[in-house]
Amino acid sequence: MSKILVTGNAGSGKSSVAKKVAQTLKHPLYGMDSIVWKENWRKTPRADRSKQLTAIIERESWVIDGVDDEVMKAADTVIFLDVPRRVSYWRVLKRNKSYLFKSRPGLPANCPEILIIPTLVKIIWRFPSRVRPKILAEKASREGTSFVHVRKRADLEHYLRLFQ
Repeated sequence: MSKILVTGNAGSGKSSVAKKVAQTLKHPLYGMDSIVWKENWRKTPRADRSKQLTAIIERESWVIDGVDDEVMKAADTVIFLDVPRRVSYWRVLKRNKSYLFKSRPGLPANCPEILIIPTLVKIIWRFPSRVRPKILAEKASREGTSFVHVRKRADLEHYLRLFQ
């Protein structure tokens, strides 16, 4: 376990879990938000994003939180936080109230949450039909323990103990 992707819907807990795993394994931690977004919620151009990702995934070890096909293929371990939409909405609401008018940690400057709330609502709603099937297809193609499918807190606690 040297290249780990923690993936899931917005508000699923990716950043928190990735931080715990990175600290436990002493791996560098990267967030897709800081790669995908530039100041003022502008998207990073695809070529720049790809260049940044390539530089990271070629490293010996890492933990990345986010959703990205290229990272998923490069990871030797994928942790999929598969939580219900209602949980994602609730967590995003709790998280965003503190960052409505400022950038939360892991985001570039001038990315207040208030500007992306409609987008987050759509992302969370569409995730089960648009993104989850791709992640589950990746699970089906992997053997052994390289794919950790977390559906409830007890599963997560069990798997986090494995990293200690």
